[in-house]
Amino acid sequence: MSDAGTAQQQAEILAQALPFLRRYAGATIVVKYGGHAMGEEHLARMFGSDIALLKQVGVNPVVVHGGGPQINAMLKRLDIKSSFIDGLRVTDAATVEAVEMVLAGTVNKHVAGLINQAGALAVGICGKDGGLIRARKVERTRKNPETGAMEPIDLGFVGEPEHVDVRVIHALTGAGLIPVIAPVGVGADGQTYNINADTVAGAIAGALGATRLLMLTDVPGVLDENKQMIPEMTLETVAAGIASGMISGGMIPKVENCVDAVQRGAKGAVILDGRLPHACLLELFTDGGIGTIIRA
Repeated sequence: MSDAGTAQQQAEILAQALPFLRRYAGATIVVKYGGHAMGEEHLARMFGSDIALLKQVGVNPVVVHGGGPQINAMLKRLDIKSSFIDGLRVTDAATVEAVEMVLAGTVNKHVAGLINQAGALAVGICGKDGGLIRARKVERTRKNPETGAMEPIDLGFVGEPEHVDVRVIHALTGAGLIPVIAPVGVGADGQTYNINADTVAGAIAGALGATRLLMLTDVPGVLDENKQMIPEMTLETVAAGIASGMISGGMIPKVENCVDAVQRGAKGAVILDGRLPHACLLELFTDGGIGTIIRA
């Protein structure tokens, strides 16, 4: 294509995006970042550029990241055995120390660095900073196969958000900075807790009354019985999808976190494929988006 043709195509793209740029001007967008999008270098650099661009066009992005593979690698290096129950990492004292070191240290600063390299100003924090996330211990039970009785499971220092204080986020965004948040919280007794990143993203999106929660995953969105993506769901259709078995496995906690975010005050939560280049921009700035949006 000639230079003039390329320029015209770029102008058309900008013109098409303009109504969406207006729609999201000043909006708070919480992005949960993890999965393959985090693990592949070219996608990671693209993610940093996209978040920087959102800030530059007047959006207030807030990033919450995971780091499961990086935690696994560190635990292996430290020769700490790790196990999972119902998708949650059993976290003893040695494990929670390593988790905090990786999530609030190496991974957090790497993600903030991707955004800084793209020309914006990001600041890495964790849920323990500024009293952001007060956590409580996760209580789980499961059926004893021999007796049939429900018995408690001790997951160790695995937590869930009990209270989210967004003042530190407002302080950062108000100063033109992008918060990058590691999913580590602190209990009322000062104990550190490892928290699922999806859960933290949902709780923060709800507490902020975010315009959107974008959950970057390794699937296109919620799929129907024919494996076709469902563009939009309500809280009622999500509940029906879980009850019918259409929504199953690892998708259940993801949609439940989206539902929780909407019930807490987020305007909408989207499950989308973080493996797609520019996934966040495609969701926000194109007609119809690319993922499954869940709203009240």
